[in-house]
Amino acid sequence: MDINALKSFQLIVKWGSFNRAAEEMNYAQSTVTMQIQKLEADLGIRLIERGKKIRLTEAGRLFHEQSQEIVQRMEQLRTSVADLHKGESGFVRIGVMEPSASYRMPALLKPFSDNYPKVKMAQMIAGTAVLLDSLLQGKIDFAICSSPNVGSELYFQPLFHEKFVVLMPEDHPLSGYEALEPGLLQGYRLLVTSEECAYRKKIEMVLRESGVIAMETMEIGSMTAMTPFVQNGFGIALVPAFIVDPIPPGLTIRPLLGTSVDMLIGLVCRTSPLTPAGANLFNWLKEQLYDLSAG
Repeated sequence: MDINALKSFQLIVKWGSFNRAAEEMNYAQSTVTMQIQKLEADLGIRLIERGKKIRLTEAGRLFHEQSQEIVQRMEQLRTSVADLHKGESGFVRIGVMEPSASYRMPALLKPFSDNYPKVKMAQMIAGTAVLLDSLLQGKIDFAICSSPNVGSELYFQPLFHEKFVVLMPEDHPLSGYEALEPGLLQGYRLLVTSEECAYRKKIEMVLRESGVIAMETMEIGSMTAMTPFVQNGFGIALVPAFIVDPIPPGLTIRPLLGTSVDMLIGLVCRTSPLTPAGANLFNWLKEQLYDLSAG
């Protein structure tokens, strides 16, 4: 059954005129007439009594009443499919490593959500290794994390370097230095994230390259939990600079000299195309995170 024929029928009833219905559908009147004739032939019953005035048969009245919902549903379906094709609706699953997941994503996703209210999003928070594995398994559409290993089948779009600083209490012995050589950290407890965390691996690599072999550490599960632990005197920590801007009360920060501890962060996805909604969100985040880096 042709949805356009149903719409023409509804308009004929609404306006009481084949000609007016044809004008609204942007058809020739003969086209609307043929649509109704075919509709009646398909149903095997007359719907409209022709004459000076349009009059519905009993079957026509029943058909008019029950076909209204069909037309509305078909129009909604057409709109939904069109929105999906344009990326204005859909479901996107993204993976984000901390601290970006907690500190950056709410502000970044809010304008996108306002512009695309029909797009549903889910955020998975995990370390780079887990996010990359989830990507390969198809559990998420793309991720914001550190770069995959060379030769990976994943595509990496570099975005910015996460800058790190040493966070410590204002009265800490190291606060007397304007900047810190890695060797100065030895002898003080360093708060670290879990062993699987890409940030921890990078920090440990930098310290080893600088000759810091053994150092007392205390493992803290989350980068976002570092600040209160430092405030309570558990140790010092290397943290992304943006999470301590402004600097929390009672604390201070110092840059770390020598080998760069900064980490390259970017968008990672499979080489297969994203859904339209996924591509819209991917491009939105790429633009916004580039802007943050420039700022």
